[in-house]
Amino acid sequence: MSVAPKRPKGPPLNAMRAFEAAARHVSFVAAAEELNVTPGAISQHIKTLESWAGTPLFRRNAQGVALTKAGASLKASFTSAFDGLADATRALRNLKPKADFHIAALPSVAQLWLPKRLSRVRARFPEINFSVTAMEYPPSLSRELFDLAIFIGVPDGTDTHIPICADEIVPVCAPDLLGRRDALDTMTLLHDQTWADDWTIWSGATGIPLKEPRNGPQFSLYSLAVEEAKAGAGVLMGHLCLIEDALVNNSLGPASKDSCHSGRFLYYQIPDAARQRAETQQVLALLS
Repeated sequence: MSVAPKRPKGPPLNAMRAFEAAARHVSFVAAAEELNVTPGAISQHIKTLESWAGTPLFRRNAQGVALTKAGASLKASFTSAFDGLADATRALRNLKPKADFHIAALPSVAQLWLPKRLSRVRARFPEINFSVTAMEYPPSLSRELFDLAIFIGVPDGTDTHIPICADEIVPVCAPDLLGRRDALDTMTLLHDQTWADDWTIWSGATGIPLKEPRNGPQFSLYSLAVEEAKAGAGVLMGHLCLIEDALVNNSLGPASKDSCHSGRFLYYQIPDAARQRAETQQVLALLS
């Protein structure tokens, strides 16, 4: 008679994945963003793991969370394990001939900067499907199956963060409003919620005072704000790398002769060399 003893079971994989992300970010909210679940789901996963381990792994307080001594002792081994799993998953994906090439991009970049450039890439690699995912924050390229990310922010100075150009900003508006370019205080200021400090940055850098730099309509997508500016709804802080087509076709024009650097850059983020696709460097060259 065969013997089939009951074997001890480990905790759920999803609970361990949630703990690793939360420990790496020291934040349930950031872990939820990365794993595309709710912070409540992360919290429940952590409770499941703590129950299985019989000890708290995080301290909860009004300011957020912090790792306990026990939780901190697990962080390195969990991170190493999930890095290895991500590498194995990527290697499995790359066994597929001409596997899809996944690009993550800031919504404004995906809508205004990328399309015409990506057409050149598709023409060069017609056998590869290039997909684009619009995201508010850069993904972890060591974990997620993205082959390239394109964002506006501050590169970290490593070889995996490649600046494309400085983020130069200047007020812009529809041609019909250009005659009022010396009266910004009398015009409606349009605002993108992602860069809510644009007008304050520009005013401080140029020395041009604005009475109410934060007043005016707010837009959740920069492309919506651009369309409103084209329609004459007001003056928008133009990010020159994103509105180059609008300036060329004269649907928008500078409402001031003074521009400044926002302190950010349009930049590429690529995986470490060992995780890159064979086509990655060619794709970058075609996009630039």
